Amino acid sequence: MQPRDPSRWWSAILALLGGVLTWTAFPDLGWWFAAAPGVGLLFWAMRRDSARWNALLGLIWGIAFFLPLITWADDAVGPVPWVALSVAEAGFVALFGAAWSWARRGEAVWRNAWLQVIVFAVLWVGIEELRSAVPFGGFPWGRLAFSQSDAPLIALARIGGAPLVSLLVAGAGALLALTWSAAKRFSLVGVLTRVGAAVAVVLVGLLVPMPTQAEDSTLRVAAIQGNVSKPGLDAFDNRREVLDNHLNGTTAVADQVGAGGVDLVLWPENGTDIDPQADPQVWADIDAAAQAVGAPILVGTVEYPADSDGRYNTALLWQPGVGPVARYSKQHPAPFAEYIPIRELVRPFSSAVDLVTRDMIPGTEPGVLPMESTRLGRTVTIGDVICFEVAYDALVRESVTEGAEFLVVQTNNASFGWSAESTQQLAMSRFRAVEHGRATVQVSTVGVSAVIAPNGAVSRSSDLFTADQLIASLPLRQSLTPATRMGQWPAWILGGLGVVMVGAGMAGARRVRRGDRAEGAL
Repeated sequence: MQPRDPSRWWSAILALLGGVLTWTAFPDLGWWFAAAPGVGLLFWAMRRDSARWNALLGLIWGIAFFLPLITWADDAVGPVPWVALSVAEAGFVALFGAAWSWARRGEAVWRNAWLQVIVFAVLWVGIEELRSAVPFGGFPWGRLAFSQSDAPLIALARIGGAPLVSLLVAGAGALLALTWSAAKRFSLVGVLTRVGAAVAVVLVGLLVPMPTQAEDSTLRVAAIQGNVSKPGLDAFDNRREVLDNHLNGTTAVADQVGAGGVDLVLWPENGTDIDPQADPQVWADIDAAAQAVGAPILVGTVEYPADSDGRYNTALLWQPGVGPVARYSKQHPAPFAEYIPIRELVRPFSSAVDLVTRDMIPGTEPGVLPMESTRLGRTVTIGDVICFEVAYDALVRESVTEGAEFLVVQTNNASFGWSAESTQQLAMSRFRAVEHGRATVQVSTVGVSAVIAPNGAVSRSSDLFTADQLIASLPLRQSLTPATRMGQWPAWILGGLGVVMVGAGMAGARRVRRGDRAEGAL
């Protein structure tokens, strides 16, 4: 007898619960072990052989996942953009639901549970890569890999980066769903093999070494979290106050360790929203702080080019007594936050677009800044990404392949209030540290700032909305991990396989009656 299709209402509830459960795997809750079961509930919900119905289930799962994940968008720009972004990203999960329905219609897939696991996981990664690239440069937030910074699986970031880690989490989720299927049939062998495979996927990272030792000396740095007097969009109304907070934090480091006690001082994004190159007093104040601490300062600031009505989000490497000697400008400004595409079309839906009066211009050079170290007697290459850039694989990888010996993530989280945005960003910074085998410092205006070892462990961190200074010695490393060397190849290969799988499933479906493949190998 052909098994009955599951209730539509029950499937919708499973998809909703799966989205919420997967959200709990991300900070602030950070229950990393919930990611695979959350995806597994979606796998189980999508048992009907209907692309339209499974697309709807994907939309339900996506909304239940993204709405709580990015509540910080509501804090920053209001409810309409928050909901719009959540629904737009959920649309990619809906596309996944349709693609999965088409791909599994091929006879080889619907008859073989293990092949279902592979196809499901490959398609999941393909959709993650798609939404990380389009539209407007994509939005990688919420990739399954970024929930695993505390999991054994994180070590595999060194091997294949985010695509591999997401692939394994999605595969483990499918295995758990198929375990329930085996349990319903009282198949002890099926239960044990599928549970065993899911556990093995999660624990295999324990076998991967994650070296943390310095390969060419260490660098002593101080990260300055200056804080603001009030959180939210108005945090930078008093730009001079914010600058003074970071000047005072730098002076405090000088008092603690003396001139020359650190090799480099790190300020966050928007450490000064007053361009020191255009304001002589700000120039003098920053230079005085640099001379007091006896070290260069990586200053997060803005630049307003004379030949454009835009602005740059810039990091200046400030040499004491000299001024800026190197710079990096953010390559991937955030759409609808730092610049407004299709402004006239968006304005009727939210007046918040007019809060951005001068669009940010993307930089064109890699995030590397050479720093001459007197103590080490050589040039140290700093790898820098600014704020949301930490979510984009290619930008971080580019810094490392261009010679970065450690990474800095400069960020300004003041607009996001007490939300989980900062800790979600920290999870991504930890992932990048492991992926590229580099010590990493996340330095924020208001927190969370942290010092991260090349194995992802946090040695020092700050609280939200406090003034703090983190002083640490960073191991400098030059070797490249397999993930760094392979670059975009894992993503391209998985994306290509996904397209082939969908095409093969659609072609194979013509040779099989729909009723014959109702639940396949489930």
